[in-house]
Order: sequence, then structure tokens, then C-alpha cells
Amino acid sequence: MPVRTRNPRSVALSNENDENSTNGSKRLTRAKAAATLNADEIAVPTKALQSKKTAVNANPARRRAALGDVSNMTKVEVADGKKTLGKTGLVSKASQPSGVQKKPAAGGRTALTNKVPNKKAEKLSGPGSIGAKRKFPASSVSSVATTSATARDDTPDEGEPVHKKPHTLDAGKKAKMHIEVGEVVRQPVVQAPVITEPVEHVYPEGVKDLDSEDLEDPLMVAEYATEIFEYLRDLECNSVPNPQYMSHQDDLEWKTRGILIDWLIEVHTRFHLLPETLFLAVNIIDRFLSEKVVQLDRLQLVGITAMFIASKYEEVLSPHIANFSHVADDGFTESEILSAERFILSTLNYDLSYPNPMNFLRRISKADNYDIQSRTIGKYFTEISLLDHRFMAYRPSHIAAAAMYLARLILDRGDWDETIEYYAGYSEEEIEPVFLLMVDYMARPVVHEAFFKKYASKKFLKASILTRQWAKKNAEHYNINDAHLSLDEIS
Repeated sequence: MPVRTRNPRSVALSNENDENSTNGSKRLTRAKAAATLNADEIAVPTKALQSKKTAVNANPARRRAALGDVSNMTKVEVADGKKTLGKTGLVSKASQPSGVQKKPAAGGRTALTNKVPNKKAEKLSGPGSIGAKRKFPASSVSSVATTSATARDDTPDEGEPVHKKPHTLDAGKKAKMHIEVGEVVRQPVVQAPVITEPVEHVYPEGVKDLDSEDLEDPLMVAEYATEIFEYLRDLECNSVPNPQYMSHQDDLEWKTRGILIDWLIEVHTRFHLLPETLFLAVNIIDRFLSEKVVQLDRLQLVGITAMFIASKYEEVLSPHIANFSHVADDGFTESEILSAERFILSTLNYDLSYPNPMNFLRRISKADNYDIQSRTIGKYFTEISLLDHRFMAYRPSHIAAAAMYLARLILDRGDWDETIEYYAGYSEEEIEPVFLLMVDYMARPVVHEAFFKKYASKKFLKASILTRQWAKKNAEHYNINDAHLSLDEIS
């Protein structure tokens, strides 16, 4: 008698190798393996199989729900060395041909493998064991679903696996389901947004198109430069502080504010920060003082915290908070600065969108052919607006236009032509009030020493010394007769 293998998977792998080496007709299937056994061995199964067979044949008239109309569920009998088929019993589902053979995977694995059986099926082995799983054709499953409920016994026999009942729907539910599925399928298709080319801007007569020079540089975004600065001009209206906020401050004066800003300019220079950081810090201070009443002994805390916030917003690498605490002579701890930071940001509603004058000054300098002298002196004039509270009522773009106008006037760079007026956004008549305030500030004695010392260096072309000499000579031409008075006396 041949020895029966205990590992069905190893048999399946050897059969696959045979199939790959020869044609499909010589494949050793489980049905052929069962045919090699004698009739006595098949007729007398093992003890575990006998109990299962008895449970199955206890009700011969019953048709199993899962195998009701499957025609290939036959038993293989061997008589006189020939195979005959009969319907007297059940054999392994995997041992019968289904008419559709799945090709084996490329990795040498067989198409049909045995999964881990349950505890009762672990005692069974060989081709006649029940528990091997196989996928049935859709026609067989549909025939089982249409079997009459009266032809099935809903009470399973003892030891027989419980099968789920086929789920059926009436005509109304089927129609409803069909409508719901159809509604999902018929959802409108969302079209992708159409990307349109930027509209070509039309320049007024006599104005040169300077943005076309930067079309080949993607970092300049010359196609959207006009729209960007129009947006900044609309945004600057929301960030203008209350120019009269000192009226509700009990302990503060404009003089004390000037001293604070002058000290912050010195801190800004020591830390080598960007110009945008200084402008944003002063704007944070003025907007906060417009909303809250601050005592005199806490004003320096507000200033150093505003510089700390602005540096984190503008700088690539901002100084550590310990540096800000140290520069204030350790008058405030790091926890106090962090607490003040949260309070200031919550008061401002975390809105730090401030288009500072440097943005507009660079735009105007483009029309001035990027003259380094005029732009350096223009930077000096824009920082005057930080120290003198009289500039607080004007927009940053207005201050930048007046600064460039005065710088070109001092250096004798020509008239305020149509091109510069277009890129600045202001005419000479509109610039005049801010221009006169700048001349008035320079004609008076020096009040803010740190600011004057900063622009008296060669790095800034000694702009503070040059401009003050010019202002003292020409102050009378602009009807500034009280130039001998200090800024504190006229405020």
C-alpha cells in the first residue's frame, strides 16, 4: 500500500513542478492521487471521517445549502482498475475539476493551497479530507441562492458547520438600491479650475514698463508685481495705529515714546537685524498702545517684546530670548517676556501683516535706476517716521514716496517725472505735507542721538550729517521759522 503524505502543501508543490515540465494533462491532481488507492481503503475511511460521514448521511433527503446544485460533488470509485463516478457520498471539494484552472503564480506557489483547518479537521489528512476550500463559479452560487426555502432544513445536524442563509431582497428594496447606486454614479463631475494667463497691464502714456526687464527671472514675479503692490496699498490701511493714542495714556508722553524707539534702534543695530524687523516692531508698539494702557515701568518690556516678536517674524535666524533679556540689563526675566508676547499677540489678534515703507521704497528705487545714494538717504528719511509721532497718521507708501522725493531733491537727481510718479503712487502735491515734516525734523537740533549716530557712519554715506546741513540752509524756503526749537518743545 502506498505511503500517504502528511504535508499536502509539499505534494502540491511537486505537482506544480510536474505541470511546468510537461503538459497539463499529466498533472497529478488529488483526484488522481485518490484513484491510486484501492477500493478497500476508500470504502473504509478513518475513524474521524466515519463520524463526519455519519453526520452528513443522517438525513439523505436534505440538500446542503452551500452545495445544493453543485453538479461536480461526486465520489470517485475504483472498480477493476477503472474510475467511475457516483453520487453516493461527498469527497474533497478541491479534488474535483471545476472546468476553470488557475495558472500558478510566478514564484512557484500553487494556485490552490490548503489553509489552516479548524481543530476537528486537523485529524484528517489526504485527498479525502473535508475542509479544503475552493471558489465556486458565479452560476453555482446563484443557483444556491434561488433554491426554495422549503427544500432546506434550517436546523443543522450536530457537528455540521453552520452556513449563512442567502440574503434576498424584495422587488421594492432592489429598486430602491438600484436608484441609490445610480444616484451615486450620476454625481456631477468636478471640473479642474482653468488657469488663465495674467492680463497684460496697460501703462499710462509716458510711463516706461520697467517690470518687463525681470520677466526672465522667476524670483521677481514680474507678471504679478502690479497686483502685489495694489494689494499692499489696500492692506496698509488696516495696520495704521491711532495717531492720538497718547491722550488715553496716563503715564506716557510722546517724548518717552521717542526715547524708547531710539533705544530700540540701538538694539537693532547691535543685533544686525533687517530693516523690516525695526519697522514691524515699532508698528506693534503703536498698535498695542492704541488698545491698552501701559505704565511707565512696563514700557520697556513692551518695546523689547515687540522687537522679539518682529525678529521671529522677519528674520531667518532670530536672536535668542536670553539676548533680549540681557540687552535690557536683565530687568525682565525670560518668563516675563514670553508672557508679554502672548498678551501682545492676543491683543493684536495675531495680525502682523504690516507692509512697511521699505517695500515701497524698493519699488520706487526701481524707477530711479537703483541709485545707491538716493536709496540710502531715502532709508534715513523713512526711519525718521519711526521717531517722530507726527508721521503716524500717514501711510507707509506715502512716507516712502516722500523719502525718495526728498533724497532725489538733495542729490539733484532730476524731476519727479511720470514714470517715478506712477511707481511711487503719489504726485508732488500729495507728497508735500510729508516732505515738509521731514525737512522740519532735520532742521531742528538733534534729539535722538542713537539714530543720528547710526546714519553718521560711512556705511550709510553719512546721511544724517549731509541732510541736516542741507535742511539748515533751506528751511527758510519752506517757511520753517522756528527751527531753533527742539522737537519736544513743538510737540
